[in-house]
Amino acid sequence: MQEDSTKQDYSPRHLAIVMDGNGRWARSRHLPRTEGHRRGVNSARTVIEACAEREIEVLTLFAFSSENWRRPRNEVNALMQLFISALRKEVNVLVKKGIRIRFIGDRGAFNEQLQIAMTEAEQRTLNNDVMDLVIAANYGGRWDIIQSAGKMIESRCDAAVTENRLAEGLSTAGLPDPDLFIRTGGERRLSNFLLWQLAYTELYFTDVLWPDFDAAALESALDDYRHRQRRFGQTGEQVEPGV
Repeated sequence: MQEDSTKQDYSPRHLAIVMDGNGRWARSRHLPRTEGHRRGVNSARTVIEACAEREIEVLTLFAFSSENWRRPRNEVNALMQLFISALRKEVNVLVKKGIRIRFIGDRGAFNEQLQIAMTEAEQRTLNNDVMDLVIAANYGGRWDIIQSAGKMIESRCDAAVTENRLAEGLSTAGLPDPDLFIRTGGERRLSNFLLWQLAYTELYFTDVLWPDFDAAALESALDDYRHRQRRFGQTGEQVEPGV
């Protein structure tokens, strides 16, 4: 079989995912929405392990947006309990596999029990170096930009406002910007996720609902990414001379 010459031999350093479709997955099976979220935890575990095996450096998962507080109170409460139980259960796996976890977002809105669990998970995995797992919780892209701008104002520094200075104040400071963004569940929008960081990210949307998103679905997304030509404002000829 002739090799596809358009396929690039690389994977993303940083993969960002909006895990969408838990509720619709449950509804289609006449199950409560909370069951869809529980099944979604299994998919998250599968994808985390698959990314580590593929030597992806950073995986960012959108777990709970700043807008998700608008959902029914019983669903939000169930999500918080699931968050705590999943953290306590999965942190031992992360330690064993050498994965460092980091939370971004305004965690001050969470109850004390969850905040403690988040901090403990970060501390226990602090020295791991196989992969960075970033969990966006009570996160919003606009909030991220605003809080970075606030840091610059508070610093009372006379230095000019630059892209680099603003990026240094973002919650993802020190990490590469995402190379690939995946959204499951059939929606085609960013939903206020990593707005600054996704400026040059390749976007991939799939109709697969998150509880059905497995290692094979991940590989399909990565394969699609390998066929992309990342130009960053240049021409195709500049990126690949002679093509």
